[in-house]
Amino acid sequence: MNTVKANIKNPKVWVLVIGVTVAVGMVAAAETRRRKAKFKEDFGAFVQRFLILPFPQPPAPAAKQTLAGLTFAINDIFELEDYVTGFGNPDWARTHEAAEKTAVTVTALLKNGAVCVGQTVMGELGFGVSGENMHYGTPINPEMPAHVPGGSSSGSAVAVAAGLVDFALGTDTIGCIRIPAAFCGLLSFRPSHGAVSTIGVLPNSQSLDTVGWLARDPSILLRVGHTVLKLNTVEPRRARHLIFADDLFQLSKVPKQKAEGVISKAFENLSGYQPQQHINFGQHISLNVPSLKGFRDQSTKLQNGISNLKALCSAMVSLQRHEFKTNHEDWVKSVEPKLASDVSDNVLTAINTTHENIKALYDIRKELRACMQILLKDNGILVIPTIADPPSKLNSKKRDTVESHNRALILSSIASMSGCCQVTIPLGKNDGCPISVSFITFHGGDKFLLDTVLDMYSSLKEQINFVSNPAPLQDANENFDTSEILKEKGNAAYKGKQWNKAVNYYSEAIKLNGKKATYYSNRAEAYLQLGCFQKAEEDCNRAISLDKKNVKAYLRRGTARESLLFYKDAAQGEF
Repeated sequence: MNTVKANIKNPKVWVLVIGVTVAVGMVAAAETRRRKAKFKEDFGAFVQRFLILPFPQPPAPAAKQTLAGLTFAINDIFELEDYVTGFGNPDWARTHEAAEKTAVTVTALLKNGAVCVGQTVMGELGFGVSGENMHYGTPINPEMPAHVPGGSSSGSAVAVAAGLVDFALGTDTIGCIRIPAAFCGLLSFRPSHGAVSTIGVLPNSQSLDTVGWLARDPSILLRVGHTVLKLNTVEPRRARHLIFADDLFQLSKVPKQKAEGVISKAFENLSGYQPQQHINFGQHISLNVPSLKGFRDQSTKLQNGISNLKALCSAMVSLQRHEFKTNHEDWVKSVEPKLASDVSDNVLTAINTTHENIKALYDIRKELRACMQILLKDNGILVIPTIADPPSKLNSKKRDTVESHNRALILSSIASMSGCCQVTIPLGKNDGCPISVSFITFHGGDKFLLDTVLDMYSSLKEQINFVSNPAPLQDANENFDTSEILKEKGNAAYKGKQWNKAVNYYSEAIKLNGKKATYYSNRAEAYLQLGCFQKAEEDCNRAISLDKKNVKAYLRRGTARESLLFYKDAAQGEF
């Protein structure tokens, strides 16, 4: 164990380096044993672990740091002052100097009180959807240890899924945050393109690259979003309109009826949601993205909608290759890095391909963004499966087929090429595999989408639990006793700091007996812990309407209102 002083400006910190960088070359028996122990300790998620303390809390009356007490990790693609950023490849690390500055996004998190605990493993040079890395080892998927974790932000996803950190940063180019989130059963957020600074982040393809983040808890997902997106806390509430892309669910092994049923049930009891709509998304883009015509495979007899979806995927990959070549051709040719075979194929194809109609690629981006605006307006949410196929097994000789790889990229291409924001939401498991859906909304609708997730997540979890563990039917006379049992379970969950679980129990109690002020007041307290201040205020109002002598409800409502004002002031004065 070594201790070194890091010369990172603002703040100056002590960095505790835990572990040793994996040597390149022949791996001795002792090194093999060491790596096994490392994987047992941290699921192989980290390239290196350290401790970077946050900026000091400013004195009053400055706003409280909104991420105080939270820990996070960063992909090996973010620059840290005085550290070499490895880009997932030892040859890159060997041929580059230490960074002079820390990435803007990382600095913002430190300024807001979060503690950075390490750099995580990623796919080499930002390529690959499996999450494997032949140099640093493949992080172990906590949800399915015998299967790949998804990539390229594999280490960040595993660190969050294993409970090693509260949230983690990664980058998303063509699904690099969304796919590992789906494979590891996590929430993730890919923001609108350009909404989060990429200064200090190594580029793969600038027109597609975004900084994204993963979390287990929707309130943390939102709090990180408020920090890196610099959001206003309060904005007018809009009605929400869900649009299911039926043709995209047909590409996926996610059970559409189960997914749609769970989502529909979760939303039906919430206010401000319009009746859902169904659409053939492939046909929609065929009418509104004319530049895709040049990317259609004329040799196939695919239906027009599917043909356009494949064309969109092809355009995305072409754009990524073109920009990667522009960024890194000289380095690849001069260094000739050692790369895994699939990464090498991607890199060499990019370097050796001459793109004749570059303008058409950028035209497609513009047309698709306008197409999404037509569809979603200012309140629409497109619902799609996040992934098409379950994660493949580690070291499997049967690698993903070209068809399954293309299906995954088709689903990723919508947000990547349009620049719209997308959130990935876990829906439990199906046949032992994590399943998830994604919500996509208009470019710039990041707060609208994050607020939607927080608004519906407790209700969604209730429906997932109900579908996964259906409770026996209760006689009407037993409702009162059952609701009290549920309340006590909620109290126990609350004491155990399991806030979401507490909300779920109180909500079930309210369903059985909606006239009990205590249930609403208790749920309000759990919402306060989650940072759901608007919901807490609504529950307190309901509790007071049922029992005007409920002192706790008055106190909790006061806290909720004070917090709403506090976050509004914090958002205005923070940056």
